Amino acid sequence: MALPAIAPYPLPAPDELPENRVSWTVDPARAVLLVHDLQQHFLSAFPSGEQPLTGMLGNTARLLKEYRRLGVPVLHSAQRGGQTPRQRGLQLDFWGPGVPDDPERLAAPEAVAPEAGETVLTKWKYSAFVRTGLADLLREGGRDQIVLTGVYAHIGVLMTAADAWQRDIQAFVVADAVADFSRADHDMALRWTAGRCAVVTTTDALLTEV
Repeated sequence: MALPAIAPYPLPAPDELPENRVSWTVDPARAVLLVHDLQQHFLSAFPSGEQPLTGMLGNTARLLKEYRRLGVPVLHSAQRGGQTPRQRGLQLDFWGPGVPDDPERLAAPEAVAPEAGETVLTKWKYSAFVRTGLADLLREGGRDQIVLTGVYAHIGVLMTAADAWQRDIQAFVVADAVADFSRADHDMALRWTAGRCAVVTTTDALLTEV
């Protein structure tokens, strides 16, 4: 039930992305950026210093810098360490006890870590909307778009994008700012979200739009 050891793989190039069914574009006045589950516990499954980890973190950091400059709200999701079996729920059956109560394992890399004043949502389920107040934060802030970066693409990122769609919130999955167990899982997540609930895009495309 532990996380798998992830072999290196290249992030998808722009000409390898699936075709989007919709043509939404990000509006900084409508959007938030969610940095999804970038804790060392999850990142330790990737080979250090290699793709997709290096590219995903670098591209997320680029988006953070620009969106912070533009005043786009930045949110982070993070699982709590040392969850009880009741708190863990069915995730215990699929993934075991989860993140230990260890500050180093719970922390995010410095380049993508929360800054003062940014909201950190305690993550309980695959979707970042479940039991977090995320939907209320968007509604209260007059925001109806969410840009998704982080891990893992075919689990939490996909489920958060699908949950956003069900709430009439436009989701954008940044293909080269997410990472996954394998390139096959990564590609599956992009195909599914592009065809059903989100726009799949790239870091360069988003930075060009703004």
